[in-house]
Amino acid sequence: MTPTDRFRPRKQPRQHRSAETRQRILAAAARVFAEYGYAAGTTNRIAAAADLSIGSLYQYFPNKDAILSALTDLHIDAGIARLREHTAAGLPASLDDLLRLFVRTTIDNHRDDTRLHRVLFEEAPRSPTLLDRLHRAEEDAVNMAKALLDNHSDVTVADTAFAARLVVTTIESLTHRLLACEKPADAEQLEDGIVAMLAGYLRT
Repeated sequence: MTPTDRFRPRKQPRQHRSAETRQRILAAAARVFAEYGYAAGTTNRIAAAADLSIGSLYQYFPNKDAILSALTDLHIDAGIARLREHTAAGLPASLDDLLRLFVRTTIDNHRDDTRLHRVLFEEAPRSPTLLDRLHRAEEDAVNMAKALLDNHSDVTVADTAFAARLVVTTIESLTHRLLACEKPADAEQLEDGIVAMLAGYLRT
């Protein structure tokens, strides 16, 4: 088994029952990692929480790193789904409301289980495939932000390519640092602060 293989699931469910078992494992793993962290979040604990034998768990995942990789994929997918949901009715006209939409989407995707989020993005190892996906997702977000900034009459900052990267990384970094921590900030206060800061910058 090569080093990257440890991040891959063993069994891709093709039947409804197998898909349900895989989902049970992932749901149990989310609870275990949130409670015990990466080091103590063992496959034995996950199997017990899922009410499965360790052998049954290993039919789906070779180790906890593969489980964490699957949980991270679910987190990224949830963020994409939330963004689509929030933009389904169209984008707001004002710059402040536009920023607020993206800040709120990011906050919503971070505050569901802050302890699990810290395990996923601070404690667990990342596969090359996951790193590549995160990089591509960030680049897509930056390209979208630049297109929006280029076509917004309220944006007066000179370098929109740099501004787009700053907006995306600021929203993601501040949300993670101030929500996925031991003493999370008030989500509404965080949202207002990020929007005010970025709106002021984009109008310079």
